[in-house]
Amino acid sequence: MGEFELIRHYFAAAPCAQGGEGVALGIGDDCALLDLPAGEQLAISTDTLVAGVHFPTVCDPLLLGQRSLAVAASDLAAMGATAIGFTLALTLPVVGPDWLAAYADGLGRMAQRCGMALIGGDTTRGPLSITVTVFGRVPTGLALRRSGARVGDLLCVGGYLGSAAGALPLVLGQREAPAEVAAPLLEHYWSPLPQLHLGERLRGLATAALDISDGLLADCGHIAKASGVALEVNLAQVPVSAPLQAFLGQEAAQHAALTGGDDYVLAFTLPERALSSLASQVHVIGRVLAGQGVTLRDPQGRDITPVQRGYQHFRETP
Repeated sequence: MGEFELIRHYFAAAPCAQGGEGVALGIGDDCALLDLPAGEQLAISTDTLVAGVHFPTVCDPLLLGQRSLAVAASDLAAMGATAIGFTLALTLPVVGPDWLAAYADGLGRMAQRCGMALIGGDTTRGPLSITVTVFGRVPTGLALRRSGARVGDLLCVGGYLGSAAGALPLVLGQREAPAEVAAPLLEHYWSPLPQLHLGERLRGLATAALDISDGLLADCGHIAKASGVALEVNLAQVPVSAPLQAFLGQEAAQHAALTGGDDYVLAFTLPERALSSLASQVHVIGRVLAGQGVTLRDPQGRDITPVQRGYQHFRETP
């Protein structure tokens, strides 16, 4: 099957490729065309997933389709953007009809959940890798950024942490667990739901935000550096799900919540007065202080900040 036939058969005809609000022209021409309302800016982000690095080489393509769009769309949530559409660049070692059909199905399911349209892309032959570029819109001046945290703000997250890192032994087949424990962890790993609605609600409220992809402590370090402040995280306030604690035990579950990647939950700072309008979706885990860096404190107030704070793709070696 040639490139153009592949695109037409598995992707151009998919329900998620039939356009949507903000899409003036989708698949079929040299470029897609997007319409933006007056007074709004275009938000763009790209994520690449590589087999054997970001996901197991052998895995369910339907789940992979869901995950590959979700992790990219999470960046739109982190900016407070309303999702519009996405492009897909797919590198395949072979063209397998069953694999492609399942992958396209998973991709379409996540696109529907996120309200996004597939508007273009590319296919080529090579080691399996997936690059998704997402497009969203946000009112001018209201995009959430990493650089606005202020001393006295609360440090918050939008959900339980560590579930995806905890699921990794299950994903890799290294451990087993009862269905009631394994299912929610695997769901969070393979189908993280981008917090797009929360991101939109944070416009004009949050002073800084990002999505947690490399670990809470590591990613909070980006806010601290960009904002020129210090962030203090209270261990006892970091939310960990019951299935994760049942699977790993309390200490290991807390470690996963602090340093594990792939959560795709929003971390953000906001003035205390803004908390009441978001309380049902927010876990307060610390505060913004004068200084620099990120500090983790135990219930007694002692500094227990670990040396390794999260995942790094390119780590320097001694």
